[in-house]
Formats: sequence, C-alpha cells, structure tokens
Amino acid sequence: MLLGVLFALLAGLMWGLIFIAPLLVPDYPPSLLASGRYLAFGLIVLPLAWRARRRLAELGRRDWQEALALTLVGNLLYYFCLSAAILRIGSPLAAMIIGTLPVVTALAANALYARHDGRLSRIRLYPALLLMGAGLYLVNRAELAWRPLPLAQQVMGITLAVVAVLCWTWYPLRNARWLRSHPGRSPAIWATAQGLVTLPVALLAYLGSLGHLALTAPAFPLPLGPTPLRFMLLMGALGLLCSWLGTLCWNEASQRLPTVLVGPLIVFETLAGLLYAFLLREAWPPASTLLGVASLVMGVIYLLGGKPATVKSKSETNARRT
Repeated sequence: MLLGVLFALLAGLMWGLIFIAPLLVPDYPPSLLASGRYLAFGLIVLPLAWRARRRLAELGRRDWQEALALTLVGNLLYYFCLSAAILRIGSPLAAMIIGTLPVVTALAANALYARHDGRLSRIRLYPALLLMGAGLYLVNRAELAWRPLPLAQQVMGITLAVVAVLCWTWYPLRNARWLRSHPGRSPAIWATAQGLVTLPVALLAYLGSLGHLALTAPAFPLPLGPTPLRFMLLMGALGLLCSWLGTLCWNEASQRLPTVLVGPLIVFETLAGLLYAFLLREAWPPASTLLGVASLVMGVIYLLGGKPATVKSKSETNARRT
C-alpha cells in the first residue's frame, strides 16, 4: 500500500505541471495545447510500442476500445477543458476546482465499485470528505478574492473546470477497474497502449486546430505558433512527464490500491499544481490557503487509514441465509 501511495505521489507531482503549462505559452489556444501535448505523447511511445509489440499484441479488441475511450475522455477532452479554464480563471482557482476530484471520486468509487473493491464505512468516509471540502472552501475563497473576474468569464471558466472534473472522475475509476481486473497486465504496457491510440486522434485534433486557426486567426503563425521552440519543448516535457510517465505511475498505484482509496490520492496533483502556480507567481500563499491545504492533506490521511469492507451481492446474502 505504501508503494502504491508513493506512485500516486509521483504521478501527482508530474501532473501538477499541467496547471502552469498554459501560463508559459499564453498566446496558444487550448485546442493547440491539448492536441500538441498528446501528439507528443503518441510520438514518445512509438519506440516503446515497437519494443513491446509482442505484449501489445496480447491485448484484445475490447482492450483497445477501452484504451481509446480512456484517452479521448481522460486525455484530450479533459486537458482541453482544463487549459481553457486556466486561461479564463487562472491556474490556482482552476487547480482548486479540479481539487474536488478526491471528494467526487471517493463518493463515486464507494457507490459504483463497492462490490469489486469494497466500501469505506461512513465513519471513515464522511469526516474525511468534510475535511477535504473545508480545505477546498478555504482555498477557493482566497483565490476568488485574489483576482476579481467578469461574470461571464468566471462562469465559462468554472463550467469548463467542472467538465474537466467529470472527465477525470470517470477516467481514474474506469482505468483502475481495468487494471484491477487484469492483474497480469503490465501498467507500463497499458500506459503505452493508451499513448499509441492517442497518436492518430491527437494528430487529427492538431490538424483540425491548425485549420480553425487559419480561418479565425490568420495572423497566428502556423504550424508551431509565435514561440515554436518553447512550444515544442513544453509539449515534449508534458508528453513525457505528464502523459507517459505520469500515467505509468498512476497505473502502478491503481493496481496496488483499492479504487475507493486511489481516487482521493489525486489530491497530490492539486497540491502540486497549487505549489507550482505560486512559485511561478513568486508569491507566498495566504494563511487561508495554507490552512485549506492542511485540511485537504488531513482528510486524505484519515481516509487512507480506513480499510474497505467487502460488499456481498444480494444473491450471496440470500444463499448464506438459506
């Protein structure tokens, strides 16, 4: 379990970089950032896929369909919505809205996957969620006070961030369920498979973004934008660290931990994103933000102290009574 938590921590530290990436290239639209990141991801895994071609050939059609669904929702759609939200409401606030993921995924996993991986008791779950909710409120209050925004921009940014939350509530639970039901499969092979199916989709999305920019923003230099070297280096770093290596570490955690416990560990991504945002801003977080972070961490620690109880189906219960 400790090894699983450490893998989740490593994934969070790398995934936190996605919250500051749009701020490093603010002139680039979210569609180009999302498609560029996953195009780099797909290109990076090509040599890895060639080396692992025999093990990849063991995956069936349904496995490849699952990998495609995961990459469409959990990669492209998620990062497009997140990038667009960051550009509208700022990185810290977007990071804290995404920070609701530990709460949302814990509730979803407890409700949907209890028969597979067990269910946490209310005594363990609800106090932890209360602590995390209080932490999110404290940080969100500080961030809303830091940068007043026009109402329309704020609503659009928050809406996009909520859609990103929904995408990444579905992704880790579905991904963890596949890994837990295939204990003999390598997490590295599964990360490579997701990168491989990402490549053609990301290429089409990138070309579509270029076509849209050619029509709507003819002054935008194509195909690599106004700062091509910075853009390529950033996309390469995101593709390697956030996409492949981050996914690999998360897969390792998902295969070692019950689904109801692995979901809340997404808080590491939130905390890392908040840390990187304040480092980029060269400012120290206010006291309420630090108190909120402490509350988030305490909630996750309390949650991890619980052991999911096995949930029996109705047929099993009836058979036992008989």
